[in-house]
Amino acid sequence: MNYSIGEISKMFNIPISTLRYYDREGLFPTIERVSGIRKFSKNEIEALRVIDCLKKSGLEIKDIKQFMEWTKLGAETFETRKELFERQKATIENEIQQMQKVLDMIKFKCWYYDEAIKQGNENAVQAQIP
Repeated sequence: MNYSIGEISKMFNIPISTLRYYDREGLFPTIERVSGIRKFSKNEIEALRVIDCLKKSGLEIKDIKQFMEWTKLGAETFETRKELFERQKATIENEIQQMQKVLDMIKFKCWYYDEAIKQGNENAVQAQIP
């Protein structure tokens, strides 16, 4: 089944202008056009899932474009593509670790103010903190 650019825009919550930009950048190398109108197939949908993942991991479009070029080269780039994902995995794991510290502080402050509200002041709460 093929989808219009408008349908894909709604499906992925991506502006049509962004989808056109991705196409101009060569991120949909096999996209079909009927009378000049883009028809998105399962190939482009899968590409969008990967693009979205890589963007969220912090990669820039030029790097995503490089990844897409590697995919066209087939098996000879498996190692290179795996290395890219290994690097991004390490980046995301580090970000998660940093965000866990932020979450821990937020949880502590929630507890702190719950106790301060119960006791009517912060003095007793501060006395409980080692």
